[in-house]
Amino acid sequence: METFGKKILVVDDNLELIDIIRKFLRTQNFEVLIALDGKTAIEKTLSDAPELVLLDLKLPDIPGEEVLKRIKEINKDIAIIVVTGFGGEQVAVEMMRKGATDFLSKPIEKEVLLKSIQNTLEIRNAQIEDRRFGQHPSLEKFFPFLAHEIRNPLHAISGALTIIQRRSDLKDEILAQSIKIINEEVHHLNEFVQECLNFVRPPNFVRFIEVDIHEVFSVVMNMISHMFESESKKIRVVMDVDPQLPKIYANYEEIKQAFLNIVKNAYEAMPEGGEFTIKTLRKPDSPKTIEIAFMDDGMGLKRGNLDKLFDPFFTTKLRGTGLGLAICRRIIVERHHGKIFIESEENQGMKVKVELPIGRRLGD
Repeated sequence: METFGKKILVVDDNLELIDIIRKFLRTQNFEVLIALDGKTAIEKTLSDAPELVLLDLKLPDIPGEEVLKRIKEINKDIAIIVVTGFGGEQVAVEMMRKGATDFLSKPIEKEVLLKSIQNTLEIRNAQIEDRRFGQHPSLEKFFPFLAHEIRNPLHAISGALTIIQRRSDLKDEILAQSIKIINEEVHHLNEFVQECLNFVRPPNFVRFIEVDIHEVFSVVMNMISHMFESESKKIRVVMDVDPQLPKIYANYEEIKQAFLNIVKNAYEAMPEGGEFTIKTLRKPDSPKTIEIAFMDDGMGLKRGNLDKLFDPFFTTKLRGTGLGLAICRRIIVERHHGKIFIESEENQGMKVKVELPIGRRLGD
């Protein structure tokens, strides 16, 4: 994410630690403010309006809990990561209930610090955006706990697993299979967290550029071939595209993500193989709109599930997050002023049709 100019207030009375954190965060293009006590932290919150506060809970003058409360009274949109010493996790979790987004325990690794800051700022931005549009109020309450409840333990699991792998005899098939399962589960949970963050991430219209849809397909299908190596050998891909299709004005990364989600669904619906078709054309009755159709002959949907497909967390998959198509709808409809339609019957495959405007709209 873009970090240039983001203000972070570091509140701690340990000068040596502050110096290390300040130097590191400046290399990441953050603007760093310093407070050695609670009183100064409150004053700088009022005068400098930081976007994030890295708050040590043990300060020389005011308890960290009181500082957190005062900062939130000044501006509830300021994100707070609390920092504790060894064994202070229980107190930190209580601080999260009172408004902190995440917590870190000393000593702090730079990579862990940066990831926590990035996730916390993304959550902050999403909360502000949700309040602006009045959407997903229940998710707004849930996501601030996501980084701590899932990502921090996953980081510890991954680190411990690396040590186990280095010290284990991987010729033992049962042990090797067990390690593989743990790796897959960690990857699955990481994907779930990322999809949750993608769903609430605010739109970035600054990054709208001219996009060649066929180039996006090329990138997406290359990614899919690596993600579904065995399935790709059994699936026949048909590209029925209009070579004269004009470029559209879009956020490249978001459109790529939407198409990737749609193609992933198609491949997952054809575990035994089949045919997958992508068709593009300029919509006959609307020359300023392009139409993309994704068609598979997979398992299709049971009657009654079609109307729920775009609902967050609804899924028919054993391992699905239920956010893939919800993210697609947000990207295509809400952020690109397009349309998305789905036709499907059980054992008759699925067709996903996307319509996107060609030109740039005012406000994009």
